[in-house]
Amino acid sequence: MNIVNWEPLRELDDLFNHYSRLARQSASRSETDAWTPSADIIETEKEYLIKARLPVVSREDAKVTVAQGALTITGERRREKEQRGENEIRVESFYGTFSRSFSLPENVDTHNVHAESKDGVLKIHVPNTEAAKPKTIRIEVK
Repeated sequence: MNIVNWEPLRELDDLFNHYSRLARQSASRSETDAWTPSADIIETEKEYLIKARLPVVSREDAKVTVAQGALTITGERRREKEQRGENEIRVESFYGTFSRSFSLPENVDTHNVHAESKDGVLKIHVPNTEAAKPKTIRIEVK
């Protein structure tokens, strides 16, 4: 028979450790549940090109908006209908709504932004405007 010294605060520590472990597991699970499309941004002389990867997202389920200096891609990745006689053993794909925003520089023409979708890649063309050339002002020294 073992004799254990009773420490009243040990039970309280065990309780906090248990809830801390549950909180960490919940936080890590929610991070993996969220999905945000990956994107590449390319700058040319004429435009910025944003290539967002949206696999299994139809063009009807994706929306591109420009407001208050930001371009936002929102949409929904829909789950395929279950087939009779199939049992899903594990599903690691994310389904549901998503949103991704990009800050736009001041020298873009937001009225002529256009997008196209092909093979799961959404290409958004954001044209540049003619940047105002800096003026040199000569100050007279007295």
